[in-house]
Amino acid sequence: MLSTVLQFFASLSLLIILHEFGHFIAARMFGVRVKKFYLFFDFLFPFPNLANFSLFKKKVGDTEYGIGWFPFGGYVQMAGIMDESMDEEELKQPAKPDEFRSKPAWQRLIILLGGIIVNLLLAVIIYTCLSWVYGKDTLPNSALENGYYVDEFGETLGLQNGDIVTKVGDNEVEDAMQVRALLFEDVIDKIEVDRNGELVVLSVTKQFYIDLFDNQEAKPIILEPALSPVIYELMDGPLKQSGGQVGDKILAVDTVEVKFFQEVTQIVRGGSYSPGDTMVLRMLRNGTDTLTVYPVFDESGLLGFAPKIPYVHEEISFGEALIEGPRKTWNTLAAYIGQFKLIFDSDIKGYKHIGGFGTIASFYSGGFSWASFWSKTAFISIILAFMNLLPIPALDGGHALFTIYEMITRRPPPEKFLQYAQTIGMLLLLFLMLYANGMDVFRWLFR
Repeated sequence: MLSTVLQFFASLSLLIILHEFGHFIAARMFGVRVKKFYLFFDFLFPFPNLANFSLFKKKVGDTEYGIGWFPFGGYVQMAGIMDESMDEEELKQPAKPDEFRSKPAWQRLIILLGGIIVNLLLAVIIYTCLSWVYGKDTLPNSALENGYYVDEFGETLGLQNGDIVTKVGDNEVEDAMQVRALLFEDVIDKIEVDRNGELVVLSVTKQFYIDLFDNQEAKPIILEPALSPVIYELMDGPLKQSGGQVGDKILAVDTVEVKFFQEVTQIVRGGSYSPGDTMVLRMLRNGTDTLTVYPVFDESGLLGFAPKIPYVHEEISFGEALIEGPRKTWNTLAAYIGQFKLIFDSDIKGYKHIGGFGTIASFYSGGFSWASFWSKTAFISIILAFMNLLPIPALDGGHALFTIYEMITRRPPPEKFLQYAQTIGMLLLLFLMLYANGMDVFRWLFR
């Protein structure tokens, strides 16, 4: 739990600083005076005059650098800009040469998009470095000895254990670990599988997505590469403490025979085991000896082991990484946009399943590794870029939209309109923030 919180806090802080630095450096480049550069808000967002307090602040030149107390964002306050930190008295005066509003529209647009650009560049840099340092692990269908494992949700599509998925919608499957992600890039209408050498086309209806979203608490697998329940990696947890060893193969869980690793995880998830509860595992050791162990669950609710995933590892040169980084960034962004669209689907009602900071923090659960931390940081950076690009007043995208309107019509929107739009946008952001985080609390209380 502590590791999850620390990782989330470190990642969020880094992303906020770099996002605001994108605005800051663009503003300075065009001669705009920056009054404040803050990590976290020094007020109760979105109310700039409420609960003003800084944990740290230091003025250097014209700019006050500081750390606020409200840890869910940050900001750069530029002279002469209409945003959440605007100085209304200043805006009533004639524009000065070093103010944001005195600059040409194209310069203001670059300043407004500076944070988004930095977030996307950061994702490209991280994915490029990860590819170069760690290489690329893929799981082609040819590496699957047992095909795919299918749960009850997958069975509603007509999928069977052992199927090899060759196509999801119109996308050819190149990496088996990406099949579930492809299911959510858009609402697809078919899946193609190789079943014992025969090509079978299965229909996917919208009802599948409706049922899936309505049962998110069950954490459905749908389909995954079928993995053998052989202990490949053993963490310090209930299974190790009860005598489990690397190489042991789980044959049965509480008298239920299992063939795949996924069956073990489903029993653990669905068993409502509490700390102190005991599970009975029958296992095979050294290929001949049968033994029984009795792991006692702790607060994690996990047994503490991982199976071997037959990845095909590929070393990547720096030149190849320069291509892989942007490709991974684009694919991740496209996949997220596809999932985001489901929020507005009147049948699927994805808006019921959005989450706030708790949901984002949960991405960092499951231990720490540098590769995992930076990969998740890149993903959150892409989300931050996309969300800030939404055309909502008070977000970068909303300000950019009004600036583009000015560039096209050669006249700015009326100042009164901008003030009303800013107020409405801030209230909308407040509602969305309360709703998303409220959903996290609701799920935590009633899960």
